[in-house]
Amino acid sequence: MKIKVWGVRGSLPYGIPSTVINRKVKEALKAASGRKFANDAEIDEFIEGLPFPVKSTYGSNTPCVQLSGGNEYVILDAGSGMRDLATYLSGSGELFANDACKKFNVFISHFHWDHTMGFPFFIPAYMPDIEIHFYGGHHTLRKAFVEQQEPIHFPVRLEEMPSKKSFTVLREKNEYEIAGFKVKILKQIHPGGCFGYRFEKDGKVFVYSTDAEHSLESHKKDYEYVEFIRDADVVIFDAMYSHIEAMDSKLHWGHSSNLTGVELAERAGVKHLVLFHSDYKYDDFELEKFLADTKKYLSIHSPNSKMKITTAYDGMELEV
Repeated sequence: MKIKVWGVRGSLPYGIPSTVINRKVKEALKAASGRKFANDAEIDEFIEGLPFPVKSTYGSNTPCVQLSGGNEYVILDAGSGMRDLATYLSGSGELFANDACKKFNVFISHFHWDHTMGFPFFIPAYMPDIEIHFYGGHHTLRKAFVEQQEPIHFPVRLEEMPSKKSFTVLREKNEYEIAGFKVKILKQIHPGGCFGYRFEKDGKVFVYSTDAEHSLESHKKDYEYVEFIRDADVVIFDAMYSHIEAMDSKLHWGHSSNLTGVELAERAGVKHLVLFHSDYKYDDFELEKFLADTKKYLSIHSPNSKMKITTAYDGMELEV
């Protein structure tokens, strides 16, 4: 299995303000003070050694994740990152390689704007030989996408997009075979309901779990979510808020915290926890500190843990 992240932000896309860009430039210049570079290769090497928030960015797009390793395309959520995915596919020529490249399986967690806004701009949807199969736990799956592209919202109706589209509602407790993966879903606590997805193939497990609040019930020994992520190789986890926010000012907003993610993933034996759905208010330097604080908490909570923790960023690629 391979995972590529095309969008990580929650609620709204994030635009890098000039103050943050200025700080990046300042930090890079301070690090380069007194140094001389003989050629571009030395400059490139210097840049590569800079801290992540100085040399790069966690990104600006809302949720969209691509899962490879099956026999067709698998996409998780249709946030603004879906447009960048479409642009890549169109430019790479993949869409014309073989029949498998003409079938897309799109799993939708829920219908809030940040998770659907990219689909109207998804280039393959405008190609008549492309098949797009939507999957989700909501019975209003088709209705949500039809309404999003009503003329008051968007100039092209869903039925006017030439691609062939189908909508399949999945049920909890069932296991499905889709695009070469075994798939299970779990309903999560979020306004309007949201579903997490567990994918299994060749003994490897990947869980996509965004927009989920974990209440005090999560401390129960038999908490269902822990079994859902049990022994996963990678879990993409909703860590939009700090623990204080999740338990106080943002209580019942439908999102979780980094510390809760650590506790649940450690209980379940997860190998790699990926913090996701980053708050659009956090800049790259704040997210870097957020990650450092999360790792520090793991070292206190479970000193002998070998679990890896990273923060998702636009363009991140993971091998499972």
